[in-house]
Amino acid sequence: MSSDAPLILGFDTSAPHCAAALLRGTEILIQHQEDMARGQAERLMPLLEETLAEGGATWADLDAVAVGIGPGNFTGIRISVSAARGLALGLGVPAIGVSSLEAQAFGTAGVVVSSLDARREGLYVQVFGTLTGSQPGHCTLDTLPSDIPAGTEPTCLGHRANEIAALCAGTVATARYPVAEAISRVAATRLGRIDVPPPAPLYLREADAAPSRDTPPALLDD
Repeated sequence: MSSDAPLILGFDTSAPHCAAALLRGTEILIQHQEDMARGQAERLMPLLEETLAEGGATWADLDAVAVGIGPGNFTGIRISVSAARGLALGLGVPAIGVSSLEAQAFGTAGVVVSSLDARREGLYVQVFGTLTGSQPGHCTLDTLPSDIPAGTEPTCLGHRANEIAALCAGTVATARYPVAEAISRVAATRLGRIDVPPPAPLYLREADAAPSRDTPPALLDD
């Protein structure tokens, strides 16, 4: 892979993990994913620095940063989104937000039903690969999106995929890429576009009553 190919640092803390990947063109140079229920705020920047160092790069080499915007853990999303916006401002590079649902579906052909755990029997669901497109939503197994095309045998990925597949006559598969790699690859398809807004948290339900022990940093305004 040419050293002139765009270099993208992607990361995500929208779930109980801290994940990062370094993408050069179409090649993943290095990636890490550490499971953790809390502590992402303290771990994220050291992990990004380690990822850059192991990939033989520095902050100044980056052409963009890519970040998971959720849906998922409210505090975790704010941690990574605010970090991405701060890095973009400091480095003078674009920050590109990618939803967790899109990252999970990326690289899977045909109609895809991507689902994530929203807790309390809830699901975050989005349908990809249809002509009309679909918006992400919060639902249950009893209230799945009505825009899953009949007769398409969609591929179902993620939380409770087996049950969703049974309800919509689909098949079950696993995500093609780890989350940080997928975020980086989706961002690469958007690099250079002028219609990409700054990343912002994607919240699809109200926050739980009990606050997280991690205090999220404030989001930076452009």
